[in-house]
Amino acid sequence: MSIPPFQIRARYTDTTVTVYQAYAPAIGVPAACEGRFPASWKRERMTWIKPSILWMMYRCGWGRKANQETVLAVEITREGFEWALRRSALSHYRPGLHSDRDAWKRELRTAPARVQWDPERDLRMNPLAYRSLQLGLSGEASRRYADEWTVSITDVTPLAHELRELVSRGELDTAAALLPRERPYPIADRAIAHLRPAQSRI
Repeated sequence: MSIPPFQIRARYTDTTVTVYQAYAPAIGVPAACEGRFPASWKRERMTWIKPSILWMMYRCGWGRKANQETVLAVEITREGFEWALRRSALSHYRPGLHSDRDAWKRELRTAPARVQWDPERDLRMNPLAYRSLQLGLSGEASRRYADEWTVSITDVTPLAHELRELVSRGELDTAAALLPRERPYPIADRAIAHLRPAQSRI
């Protein structure tokens, strides 16, 4: 079965969804130890969360890039995740979805969250034909994420390094077996219709 080009896929339970971020150890280590983001985590800045662990691996270079050495799996409430999705604006203007550029800019200025769709990645970091959701949180959404929605924070840096080593040895099946199971996220189409541009326009 083919995967739709703009589908949210994630690891989730009845009440939570797991997203990924990578930080310098000064932020990531205390966050994982305490199960919440420390006071030094800037709640006024935009922060991007990613439900796809492989896109996170691509972004942080398996936890090897500077200031992204600590990879975190952040379990947040599904209520919070969906609150942000419903109030998100697309990060780029899309003719046909937005009436004009000015309308899109107004939407972007007032939205507490924004969505970007980037090509999903395989274990060798090759781009795939379908997209992966990136959800940017700012203002109210960022504060809620850190102080209300976060249920647990786990340091998955050892997993990132193990995956990298397995891929480097060509042991892709073994690496794939270690990946968290990410399933299509159950949310009504109408709730995120404003975030799904036509495939030909992205």
